[in-house]
Amino acid sequence: MKLPNGHLAIIDLAKLRDYCLSQTHPPDRHKARVFLSTLDLTSADAKKLRECFLEAAKNSEAQAGRSDKYGTRYVADFEIARSGKRAVVRSSRIVHNDDHLPHLTSAYVLLDRDHDARS
Repeated sequence: MKLPNGHLAIIDLAKLRDYCLSQTHPPDRHKARVFLSTLDLTSADAKKLRECFLEAAKNSEAQAGRSDKYGTRYVADFEIARSGKRAVVRSSRIVHNDDHLPHLTSAYVLLDRDHDARS
């Protein structure tokens, strides 16, 4: 299934720059190292990564997860190709009950063992 209202996805640039791609943010610096090693992405590339997430929100297949009083969670895996490298990225989103818009909650590069485990 497609992500509901994927064409209206909200992806906070600061979340990408200051968390996913930040090599100094304690809980997420490991994610940032993987984004760097697999796709040559740094915090300076947050806008480029945001464009990839916006495109994926419109076009990738998503799997619905749990629903609660806040909304429904979705997971989508999609490929990014950059600098002659390719990697599969997993994005998690919540479609809030109040605005019905998909908001990015988490993202990370899937390692081969992670992708195989989901398939």
